[in-house]
Amino acid sequence: MRSSILERASDKAGLPPGSPVPVGVEPVRPRIRRIRYDTTASEEGEIALATLLDELAEGPRADTVTWIDVVGLADADAIEAIGRAIALHPLAVEDVLHVGQRPKAERYENVLFVVVKMVRMQDAAGDLDVEQVSLALADGVVVTFQEREGDVFEAVRRRIRTNLGALRRRGADYLAYALIDAVVDAYFAVIEAIDERAERLEDAIAEDSGYDATQELHDLRGQVLTLRRIAVPTREMVRSLLRVEEEVFAPSTRPYLQDLYDHALRIVESAEFARENLTWLRELHLATVSNRMNEVMKVLTVIATLFIPLTFITGVYGMNFKYMPELEWRYGYPAAWGVMSIVAGGMVVFFRRRNWW
Repeated sequence: MRSSILERASDKAGLPPGSPVPVGVEPVRPRIRRIRYDTTASEEGEIALATLLDELAEGPRADTVTWIDVVGLADADAIEAIGRAIALHPLAVEDVLHVGQRPKAERYENVLFVVVKMVRMQDAAGDLDVEQVSLALADGVVVTFQEREGDVFEAVRRRIRTNLGALRRRGADYLAYALIDAVVDAYFAVIEAIDERAERLEDAIAEDSGYDATQELHDLRGQVLTLRRIAVPTREMVRSLLRVEEEVFAPSTRPYLQDLYDHALRIVESAEFARENLTWLRELHLATVSNRMNEVMKVLTVIATLFIPLTFITGVYGMNFKYMPELEWRYGYPAAWGVMSIVAGGMVVFFRRRNWW
């Protein structure tokens, strides 16, 4: 039974635009983690909603970047309150709670809103885990909204804790770039896993061991199509980030956005190549199955062909007419066997010389 906190897209019919109604979200209550840092220090930990709202009401601290990571979207009131605190447009809040969005980037007054899809391999079976991550970039603040626990941002957190790289020396715009880059870079691991499965599958098909690869090919094709449906709008989303005004992304951050666009472009190309490769593998598998069937049919045809003249001979001498001279012949039976053996042997030699068998 569907939980009352979950809604379908059709349940929003007739509601005003911007209505904060959860659609497709999991029943996970929000957990808020705040990371705040500057060039000299950083602090990290969970924070209560009321405390967070009070801090946001005070405004951003000078030379300090705050990352608010909200995990769980089931409490629409909490999500709406955080959105109001950072002046996030109600339409963007609606998109946060409706997890079926395409990757996109939109500017709402002083807040940049970005939707990306986080894709990971879910288990050893190779199933894909797709999760919507919404990101809001305001003055000195980055807010991420995730559906559930587990993400690809641990490397970014580690860079903040250890002051590795330029992350703590730059502003919130660079943090937003780093988070989007972490999501996009995770696509490469998915592509590599798909390629490895495709290579193993190709070896199994090439060995012609009788392995039925139909279901695995179907699963891989579904994964590649899913990744491509995500990668193409992600590429367009990153392209739109390059057109955002300089007041959002500093000139020093723009080269990194260009590099991010290059990564997104490579993901799209890799997904296209993987799809073409799977199409070729499917054709190879069908050709292998067809060849195997042809071999079976060839053997059966040769056996049937061998028995056609033998059946004819036994049919003739099985008529039992009274005046058939061979019926009274003492050596008629072994002679019949000899004729049939010679005919069968001659046909086998003929088939061998013609490479029909």
